[in-house]
Amino acid sequence: MGFPVSNGEQPLKFLIYGRTGWIGGLIGKLCQAQRIEFVYGSGRLENRASLEADIAEIKPSHVFNAAGVTGRPNVDWCESHKVETIRTNVVGTLTLADVCRDKGLVLINYATGCIFEFDEKHPLGSGIGFKEEDTPNFIGSFYSKTKAMVEDLLRNYENVCTLRVRMPISSDLSNPRNFITKISRYEKVVDIPNSMTILDELLPISIEMAKRNLTGIYNFTNPGVVSHNEILEMYREYIDPNFTWKNFTLEEQAKVIVAPRSNNELDASKLKNEFPELLSIKESLIKYVFEPNKKSGGA
Repeated sequence: MGFPVSNGEQPLKFLIYGRTGWIGGLIGKLCQAQRIEFVYGSGRLENRASLEADIAEIKPSHVFNAAGVTGRPNVDWCESHKVETIRTNVVGTLTLADVCRDKGLVLINYATGCIFEFDEKHPLGSGIGFKEEDTPNFIGSFYSKTKAMVEDLLRNYENVCTLRVRMPISSDLSNPRNFITKISRYEKVVDIPNSMTILDELLPISIEMAKRNLTGIYNFTNPGVVSHNEILEMYREYIDPNFTWKNFTLEEQAKVIVAPRSNNELDASKLKNEFPELLSIKESLIKYVFEPNKKSGGA
């Protein structure tokens, strides 16, 4: 579904929020590589006047929102900083969407797929993934609760393209936000198959989605699932033959984290239909992450 934008034949010019974030920084680099003009917004998402000033000055063709609170070092931070989390993840995102709609602009919004958990209709290991129209069923963490809330409200904005990112991975194994880097440093990991997002493959697709003025919700993950152990086995094969790790159960994990974590499979067929070249999660891991790092001797 596309949004009837008013920019006509206006050349591409992206306004990006989230300059200091991981995804925001990568989108800027992709724009440089593709020679797409872009500017990082200086306005605060929850300050409507500052967003309107950015748009008036920059005159973008599209807006990207990669800003948001995930918490440092992890989402447990949000449990004790609820107002700050609401201010950015709910008030700020909705304000940006509303301003963009007023200005006739498509908003590409990087959201999360960590708003579902395996259930009776979508059992672990069944291959039955949650679809875009399914109602979120995971409210174990305050972070996920705010994200589910804002996604539901954004369904009413016909100018927004919501991309459900999950457990993002990139070829940069030195980045502490990288899911592979995270679990390779954990003392113990759970072993559950999940949908995940290979940023090296999917972020360029998000730029193409903007060019096509696509809107609506997309499960922004590679097709299929991969487990923590399968990833770490690849890590040992390609990166560090001496690497070892230990598993523990969800019950044991619960003792060392504040908020429960989401585990799910998302159905990526809508994205795959739009972009038939999209690789499965395991194919993408090998092509974009492990093969390049193997050739360069690892991270």
